[in-house]
Amino acid sequence: MTWKQATDWTGRNDGPGPEHARWHNTIQAWTAGAEPGAALLGFASDEGVRRNKGRVGARDGAQALRTALSSIALHEPVKLYDAGDIEVDGEDLESGQEAFADVLAQLLREGHFTVGLGGGHEITFASYAGLARALGEDSSWSLGILNIDAHFDLREAPLPSSGTGFAQIAKAQAAAGRPFRYAAVGISEAANTKVLFDRAAELGVEVLLDTECHLGNLQAVREFIANFADSVDHLYLTIDLDALPASVAPGVSAPAGFGVSLEMVREIVLAAARSGKLKHADIAELNPLFDIDQRTARTGARLLNDLILNRG
Repeated sequence: MTWKQATDWTGRNDGPGPEHARWHNTIQAWTAGAEPGAALLGFASDEGVRRNKGRVGARDGAQALRTALSSIALHEPVKLYDAGDIEVDGEDLESGQEAFADVLAQLLREGHFTVGLGGGHEITFASYAGLARALGEDSSWSLGILNIDAHFDLREAPLPSSGTGFAQIAKAQAAAGRPFRYAAVGISEAANTKVLFDRAAELGVEVLLDTECHLGNLQAVREFIANFADSVDHLYLTIDLDALPASVAPGVSAPAGFGVSLEMVREIVLAAARSGKLKHADIAELNPLFDIDQRTARTGARLLNDLILNRG
């Protein structure tokens, strides 16, 4: 594991002053004790994708997201920090997840709203571990996990991977005497076997299929998110870009043949952001090797920008 500190951001420069603010001339390298704001922490890993037999390349996703964010204009003052990247060395995924959790917990304890930049969806267990450390080891709090994804990621496997994260969280929550609260939105029946649907039912997972996530059903989807957020103390949002159609997000480990429209994914993200419960979010599975004209990176960057600026 290597913790790579934040590097300088660059982008379009239209002149000095707040009226020309963009991400690249607003964000600062995070230092311990900084005034609370929104802090990015990258997870440069695709070892979990490799273990899950996906197409590798997601370890470069965090930097591609930064590049796509850099020239986005900012119309209101906002505190933005970059805490750098946790880089997974070789096949040692577990040490990387531990290191990410440690840094994330520190950021959360300092009062920052944190955003993880993946990397494969193995980031999700690292995010959960950091949240659990920051919230405390007792069983007095509840955490709702909202996953925008085509896949449940509830696989049982000898080694952790990008497909096992929520099964790992379920076991960790049970061991701590806490409920496992998981809502999966955008699930594809074509991409998940009956075994995985049965496993989700056993664990009490709340599910919205990709075919249910359309603008004609927007009010019901908003109510689903609101009811889920209201039922927990804290909310963790994780966005797997493979929930989007392959035409919108080609640069992912497992492109979707159907998917949920960008407009609908954005509505779900905004509903979570405005819930008043959101503690941490991450984004996963951007694979720049397969992206086209930075299409997927730009989409992910826009979702992150809107999430941070609309968090209530």
